[in-house]
Amino acid sequence: MRDGSDRNGRARRGALPHGILDSPPPLVDAMSSLYEHTIDRILSTSDRVTSAAEGKRLLAGDDGTEAVADHVQRVVVLAIPVLRTFVRGARFTRIPWVLVATTAFSIGSAVRSGVREAQVIGSLVAFRLEQATSHPADPALVKRLSLELYLSPGKTPDPADLALPVGQLLRRWLIKGAIGRDTRKAASKALDAAERLDLRPYLDR
Repeated sequence: MRDGSDRNGRARRGALPHGILDSPPPLVDAMSSLYEHTIDRILSTSDRVTSAAEGKRLLAGDDGTEAVADHVQRVVVLAIPVLRTFVRGARFTRIPWVLVATTAFSIGSAVRSGVREAQVIGSLVAFRLEQATSHPADPALVKRLSLELYLSPGKTPDPADLALPVGQLLRRWLIKGAIGRDTRKAASKALDAAERLDLRPYLDR
């Protein structure tokens, strides 16, 4: 359905909130592919972030996103016309939209920074799961917990919720990137939340 919900009114996987950013399916699909590939790359190595403090130090260094450059570029190309349309129709007239950076460079920079944050958070989540089980982390669980903590670090992820809200992640990266806001503060909070998270409810499932 056009409003991003199924027949029962539930938001579809990856759907953006209605009225905020009307993203075409190819853009949402590209975002989903980017996020999943980002976490898969982390899980394919033995390197892990072992603490929130280590993660924050890594975020202050090089971005290390070359391996997903093609995925980033696809998101950027699809996002530019969508974001420009959103900016033109925005009602927030106090913001100087004329000065909003909607170029490929600014959007690409925001997405690359977000990818790096997702990598670090995902690595810490994977480390904690592996320490708790003595087995390789379940990729689906790493992806879901990492994304939920990144988007809402103050909220405990619901063990029964299997959704992967990549649409919300797309909205964050594009809008905050367009108006020049830094997402590292949210990423730091997510790292702290990942370090504190009680994993037992998720392992029981």
